[in-house]
Amino acid sequence: MKLAFRSSKDLWSGLIFLVVGLAAVIIGQDYGMGTSNRMGPAYFPTVLGSLLAVIGLFTMARALVIGSEAVGQLAWKGMALVLGSVLLFAALAQNAGLLVALPLLVFVSAMGSSLFKPLPAALLAIGMTVFSSLIFVRGLGVPLRNIGAWFGG
Repeated sequence: MKLAFRSSKDLWSGLIFLVVGLAAVIIGQDYGMGTSNRMGPAYFPTVLGSLLAVIGLFTMARALVIGSEAVGQLAWKGMALVLGSVLLFAALAQNAGLLVALPLLVFVSAMGSSLFKPLPAALLAIGMTVFSSLIFVRGLGVPLRNIGAWFGG
Protein backbone atom coordinates (compact mmCIF):
# COMPACT_ATOMS: atom_id res chain seq x y z
CA MET A 1 0.00 0.00 0.00
CA LYS A 2 1.39 3.34 -1.01
CA LEU A 3 0.67 6.43 1.11
CA ALA A 4 -0.35 9.48 -0.89
CA PHE A 5 0.46 12.72 0.90
CA ARG A 6 -1.72 15.60 -0.24
CA SER A 7 0.21 18.33 1.56
CA SER A 8 3.97 18.36 1.43
CA LYS A 9 3.99 21.42 3.74
CA ASP A 10 2.22 19.50 6.54
CA LEU A 11 4.35 16.42 5.89
CA TRP A 12 7.65 18.28 6.27
CA SER A 13 6.59 20.41 9.23
CA GLY A 14 5.19 17.35 11.00
CA LEU A 15 8.40 15.45 10.35
CA ILE A 16 10.48 18.30 11.76
CA PHE A 17 8.23 18.48 14.87
CA LEU A 18 8.52 14.72 15.33
CA VAL A 19 12.32 14.64 15.01
CA VAL A 20 12.88 17.64 17.32
CA GLY A 21 10.39 16.30 19.87
CA LEU A 22 11.93 12.82 19.93
CA ALA A 23 15.42 14.32 20.18
CA ALA A 24 14.34 16.31 23.25
CA VAL A 25 12.90 13.16 24.86
CA ILE A 26 16.02 11.11 24.09
CA ILE A 27 18.40 13.82 25.36
CA GLY A 28 16.25 14.30 28.46
CA GLN A 29 16.64 10.64 29.45
CA ASP A 30 20.16 11.34 30.72
CA TYR A 31 18.79 13.60 33.47
CA GLY A 32 16.61 13.03 36.50
CA MET A 33 12.87 13.24 35.82
CA GLY A 34 11.68 14.21 39.31
CA THR A 35 7.95 14.58 40.01
CA SER A 36 5.42 17.20 39.04
CA ASN A 37 5.90 18.80 42.49
CA ARG A 38 9.72 18.67 42.36
CA MET A 39 10.62 18.76 38.70
CA GLY A 40 13.98 17.42 37.68
CA PRO A 41 16.07 18.68 34.77
CA ALA A 42 14.50 16.12 32.41
CA TYR A 43 10.90 17.02 33.21
CA PHE A 44 10.32 19.89 30.78
CA PRO A 45 12.32 18.47 27.84
CA THR A 46 10.51 15.13 28.17
CA VAL A 47 7.01 16.56 28.53
CA LEU A 48 7.38 19.25 25.87
CA GLY A 49 9.28 16.92 23.52
CA SER A 50 6.54 14.30 23.85
CA LEU A 51 3.86 16.90 23.11
CA LEU A 52 5.80 18.18 20.11
CA ALA A 53 6.22 14.62 18.77
CA VAL A 54 2.47 13.99 19.12
CA ILE A 55 1.72 17.27 17.32
CA GLY A 56 4.15 16.17 14.61
CA LEU A 57 2.32 12.86 14.19
CA PHE A 58 -1.04 14.63 13.92
CA THR A 59 0.39 17.09 11.41
CA MET A 60 1.79 14.25 9.31
CA ALA A 61 -1.57 12.45 9.49
CA ARG A 62 -3.24 15.66 8.37
CA ALA A 63 -1.01 15.66 5.31
CA LEU A 64 -2.73 12.44 4.22
CA VAL A 65 -6.20 13.99 4.41
CA ILE A 66 -6.04 17.71 3.68
CA GLY A 67 -4.32 19.08 0.62
CA SER A 68 -2.60 22.42 0.23
CA GLU A 69 -0.12 24.08 -2.04
CA ALA A 70 3.30 22.53 -2.43
CA VAL A 71 6.32 23.80 -0.57
CA GLY A 72 8.31 26.24 -2.69
CA GLN A 73 12.04 26.52 -2.89
CA LEU A 74 13.99 27.00 0.30
CA ALA A 75 14.90 30.61 1.06
CA TRP A 76 18.63 30.01 1.47
CA LYS A 77 19.50 33.70 1.74
CA GLY A 78 16.90 34.28 4.44
CA MET A 79 17.94 31.20 6.40
CA ALA A 80 21.61 32.18 6.19
CA LEU A 81 20.91 35.72 7.37
CA VAL A 82 18.73 34.61 10.30
CA LEU A 83 21.21 31.94 11.39
CA GLY A 84 24.13 34.32 10.88
CA SER A 85 22.45 37.01 12.96
CA VAL A 86 21.94 34.59 15.84
CA LEU A 87 25.59 33.53 15.67
CA LEU A 88 26.63 37.19 15.49
CA PHE A 89 24.53 37.92 18.59
CA ALA A 90 26.15 35.02 20.45
CA ALA A 91 29.61 36.24 19.47
CA LEU A 92 28.97 39.87 20.45
CA ALA A 93 26.64 39.71 23.46
CA GLN A 94 29.27 39.26 26.16
CA ASN A 95 32.01 41.57 24.92
CA ALA A 96 30.11 44.24 22.98
CA GLY A 97 26.99 44.23 25.13
CA LEU A 98 23.27 44.01 24.52
CA LEU A 99 23.00 47.53 23.07
CA VAL A 100 25.26 46.51 20.16
CA ALA A 101 24.42 42.83 19.72
CA LEU A 102 20.62 43.00 19.79
CA PRO A 103 20.11 45.74 17.14
CA LEU A 104 22.46 43.83 14.84
CA LEU A 105 20.51 40.63 15.47
CA VAL A 106 17.19 42.25 14.60
CA PHE A 107 18.45 44.25 11.61
CA VAL A 108 20.46 41.46 9.98
CA SER A 109 17.69 38.90 10.47
CA ALA A 110 15.15 41.36 9.02
CA MET A 111 17.33 41.57 5.90
CA GLY A 112 16.44 37.91 5.31
CA SER A 113 12.86 38.85 4.44
CA SER A 114 11.81 39.61 0.89
CA LEU A 115 9.75 42.48 2.38
CA PHE A 116 12.79 44.10 4.03
CA LYS A 117 12.75 47.90 4.36
CA PRO A 118 15.60 49.61 6.25
CA LEU A 119 13.59 52.20 8.21
CA PRO A 120 11.01 49.85 9.78
CA ALA A 121 13.79 47.35 10.51
CA ALA A 122 15.86 50.03 12.25
CA LEU A 123 12.85 51.18 14.30
CA LEU A 124 12.12 47.59 15.28
CA ALA A 125 15.75 47.07 16.27
CA ILE A 126 15.70 50.17 18.47
CA GLY A 127 12.39 49.22 20.07
CA MET A 128 13.46 45.64 20.73
CA THR A 129 16.72 46.80 22.23
CA VAL A 130 15.09 49.27 24.61
CA PHE A 131 12.41 46.75 25.56
CA SER A 132 14.88 43.92 26.13
CA SER A 133 17.26 46.11 28.09
CA LEU A 134 14.51 47.31 30.42
CA ILE A 135 12.76 43.96 30.87
CA PHE A 136 15.57 41.44 30.86
CA VAL A 137 18.62 43.31 32.14
CA ARG A 138 17.01 45.76 34.58
CA GLY A 139 13.71 44.09 35.44
CA LEU A 140 14.60 40.41 35.57
CA GLY A 141 18.32 40.77 36.32
CA VAL A 142 19.54 38.61 33.44
CA PRO A 143 23.35 38.60 33.73
CA LEU A 144 23.99 40.43 30.47
CA ARG A 145 25.53 43.87 30.27
CA ASN A 146 24.04 46.67 28.21
CA ILE A 147 27.55 47.90 27.37
CA GLY A 148 30.22 45.25 27.06
CA ALA A 149 33.89 45.17 27.94
CA TRP A 150 34.94 46.32 24.45
CA PHE A 151 33.27 49.67 25.13
CA GLY A 152 34.32 50.04 28.78
CA GLY A 153 31.25 48.44 30.34
